Amino acid sequence: MGVPMFVSLAESGELERRVAVARESLSACRLCPRECGVDRLAGQVGYCGAGSTARVYRHMAHPGEEPPISGTRGSGTVFWSHCTMSCCFCQNYNMSQLGEGADRTADEVAGMMVTLRDAGCHNINHVSPTQFLPHVLESLLLAWRAGAVLPTVWNTSGYESEFALELLDGVVDIYLSDIRYSSDDAAREFSDAPDYVPVSRVALAEMHRQVGGLTMDADGVGEKGLIVRHLVLPNGHAGTRDAMRFIAGKLGVETHVSLMAQYYPAGRAREFPDLARRITREEWAEARAALEDEGLENGWVQQYPEDLSPIAGTEIASD
Repeated sequence: MGVPMFVSLAESGELERRVAVARESLSACRLCPRECGVDRLAGQVGYCGAGSTARVYRHMAHPGEEPPISGTRGSGTVFWSHCTMSCCFCQNYNMSQLGEGADRTADEVAGMMVTLRDAGCHNINHVSPTQFLPHVLESLLLAWRAGAVLPTVWNTSGYESEFALELLDGVVDIYLSDIRYSSDDAAREFSDAPDYVPVSRVALAEMHRQVGGLTMDADGVGEKGLIVRHLVLPNGHAGTRDAMRFIAGKLGVETHVSLMAQYYPAGRAREFPDLARRITREEWAEARAALEDEGLENGWVQQYPEDLSPIAGTEIASD
């Protein structure tokens, strides 16, 4: 394993500077593309539901991510509470929409990273972290001081602001990003994010500029790069063919794509008739054909599920 990217920023003092910039931004929050402008430092809560204190749902050694992320010893995953999107079908609905979890200090999150390092995890995988970007950066700095140095995975919806990505440049080793929609109408209806398509595509291009294509070590564990996830939705609402065309044309056919068939009507999805079922075999075949037609050969394609349920991991106990 090479030296994680953030180490040089920590050694130079640049990471500490970015912690301060990110923290100050909470006074008129613009971490995500919604740019609420609320003063989280004064106790106000943004669209995402997050305030001034970090909130973590759980941390665990996760064996069920893409192979270069989980490897043989699991990905050290930190599930952050709340979310900058409002996906009605979120499979982590209780965490992202209901805000379940416990308030944590940066020292406590750094301790989680140390625990995950000691458990043998290959990386630290931050899931839906954008609303707590200042806290992530601070905990990284504290973990580095404690000797916990692992690659950083930024596991995101793709709905990222240019401001946030500037702060992450040189910090993140692997971007594990969704491309959820090709239609702003669908993004508006199902995720309350009417600007998702242009925002996410600018963000994906910037992520690719920062880290390039995925590189792996001799054991197939990811070291650096971009992985793009795409969850196929019923009735074509994910816009799979257009999404694959964008990836191939803008990011390159060498891009590693994770095409997922695991959709099920979680959260509030059953309130939306078009999303109240799993995808059909025909829809899955069409999605696979779109991937192949665009020449995207790197990555992973799930098997069509009959009774797929979320993959469990090994939870690291929290107080």
